[in-house]
Amino acid sequence: MKTHDKGKVESGVKYVKRNFLAGQTFADAGAANERVRRWVREVAGVRRHGTTQEAPLRRFEEQERRTLIPLPATAFDLVATHRAKVHSDCHVVVDGRFYSAPYRWIGQIVDVYVGQRVVEIYHGLDLIATHAVAEKPGQRTTRTEHYPEGKRAFLENGPETCRERAQRIGAGCGQVIEHLLSDRVQDRLRSVQALLRMIESVGKDRMEAACRRAVHYGDPTYRRIKTILSAGLDREPMDDVPLESDAPSPAYQFAREVSAFFPQAVRVGCAAEIETGTPVVARMGGNGEGDRVDSFPTADLSPRLVAVVQEVTAC
Repeated sequence: MKTHDKGKVESGVKYVKRNFLAGQTFADAGAANERVRRWVREVAGVRRHGTTQEAPLRRFEEQERRTLIPLPATAFDLVATHRAKVHSDCHVVVDGRFYSAPYRWIGQIVDVYVGQRVVEIYHGLDLIATHAVAEKPGQRTTRTEHYPEGKRAFLENGPETCRERAQRIGAGCGQVIEHLLSDRVQDRLRSVQALLRMIESVGKDRMEAACRRAVHYGDPTYRRIKTILSAGLDREPMDDVPLESDAPSPAYQFAREVSAFFPQAVRVGCAAEIETGTPVVARMGGNGEGDRVDSFPTADLSPRLVAVVQEVTAC
C-alpha cells in the first residue's frame, strides 16, 4: 500500500464503524456475523463506491474473484520462536516445559518453534526433533531414541515395565522385584534390570525357582539370587522349617566394665541410694581411685543411660 492510499483504507474502516457498528448490540459472535453478512449483501455491497463509482459486489464478481487463489488446506499456525540450550539430560526448556533433543547436540544452542500443536527444534537449518506441545509447565515430552544407547536401554525398562515382566515369570520373581523396587532409600532399578537380564542365560523356570528360594530364606536380593543360580541351589529342595522362631531372645549382658567405655568411670552410689531411696550416680575422680567428687540424682539423666549405668555397675 502506498502512502497516499492510507487515507482511503482508513475511510473504509470509518464507514463500517459509522454505518454498521454504531448503535448495534449483539448477543454473541454468531449473531454479529449473520448481521454483517446481511449488511454487506443489502447495503455496503450494492452502494456506489466513491472511488470506483461501481457497486463493490458486482466489481468483485466480474473482476476480482477469478484472481483469488485457494486457501491453504490447513489453517495458519501462529509460531513462537525461542532459543534454548540442550542440557545434559537431552532436553531443552521452553515456557517451563521440557522437550528432548538428540544427545549429540548437548551443550548446543538450538532454535525452538512452538506452534499451537507442534514443537519443532532446529539446529541451524536442520530439523533435529519434533514433539506435540506439552499441556502444562513441568511436563516432559521425551523420545527415547534421543538418548545414548546405554541410557535408552535403562529408560525403556522402568519400574513398571520390570514389574510386568516379573509377574509374567512367576509369583516368586514378582515378589522379589517388588521388594527391591519398594526401597525408597536406595534405588535398586539397576539390580532389578540385571536380574531380569539373567533370564536370557538361565531361563524363566530356574529364575522363578531361585527367587522362591531367596524369598523362603529371607534374602531376596540380586547377590543372593545370583549365588543360588551359580551354585545350582535352585534345583535343590527347600526346608519346611519356618524362618522366624517364636522362642524368646536371650538376655544379653555386657562383657566389659563401664570403665572400658567411659574415660570418667561412672558407678551407682549404693549408700546414697539406701539412705535417700533415690538412685544417685557418682562421678569417679580422675585419679582412678574411686574418690567421690560429686553426685547428682539419676532423674537428671535419660532413662536409657540410667538403665545402662545401673546394669553395668550394680552393687
